Amino acid sequence: MGILTKIELSSPDVSLSEQAFSRLRDFIYRQTGIYFPDNKKYFLENRLYQRLKALKLKDFDTYVHNIQNGLMNGELQHLINQITVNETFFFRNEAQLEALERGVFPPLLEQARHRPGRVVRIWSAACSTGEEPYTIAILLREKFRHLLADIRLEILATDINSQVIQKAQQGYYREYAVRKIAPEWLQRYFRPHGNFFQIVPEIRRMVHFRQMNLVDRLAMQQIRGMDVIICANVLLYFDERSKRQVVNSLYDSLNPGGYLLLGYSESLYGISHAFKPVHFSKTILYKKECHYA
Repeated sequence: MGILTKIELSSPDVSLSEQAFSRLRDFIYRQTGIYFPDNKKYFLENRLYQRLKALKLKDFDTYVHNIQNGLMNGELQHLINQITVNETFFFRNEAQLEALERGVFPPLLEQARHRPGRVVRIWSAACSTGEEPYTIAILLREKFRHLLADIRLEILATDINSQVIQKAQQGYYREYAVRKIAPEWLQRYFRPHGNFFQIVPEIRRMVHFRQMNLVDRLAMQQIRGMDVIICANVLLYFDERSKRQVVNSLYDSLNPGGYLLLGYSESLYGISHAFKPVHFSKTILYKKECHYA
């Protein structure tokens, strides 16, 4: 029977059994496409212990039973938020940003002036707390302001974690996150608030945030016409099947000639032949060729 068994946890020594781990891992995979290998059992245990305390559940077996059977309204999102929290910072991947600034944005923005609608669309597909899409917005505003006057720029930022989306929309960041920003840019695009720096409304308005699961086929089908997609440090959490599904969806979301950017340690080797690797200084971007069938 589906009964929420609640009791105060008296000790942090409660552990995730192998059986409960297997069931929880399968559940997470079905919901998100994220696969946790055996050596990540303690990661899940540590991350979810706080959920047991918050829900006053007696053990992990009860937690797994309840979430599998839909007995805790809204808990799936809490689970996702606990297992996907990550840290990032502004201007993180300098080689990719240089490739965008010198090799991608100039022709893209020029071509957009002759398109119907004069629109350029950029998607940060795993945006975390917003540093990545805001970095792109700052870079474009700083380096290509003259071209932006003639086009419509749309920056979409999505993440499966609802908490990081909320933080991104508020735009408050600690010193660690902004440490690589040039001092004059920091002064221009941020305002100090106690121990935080808040990004100015001008830049916040350039980015539209939305919660989204990359393995949700229906949601992914709604996103089309992208010129640049950044999906960094995401594929490494998926198994081969999920990787192929997500990459195929990203391919369909791109315009012909559009670029896909992955994380520093990621590649499409063995995953997809649909993209053409384009070599820039110290980095590789993946281009959707116009003639690919």
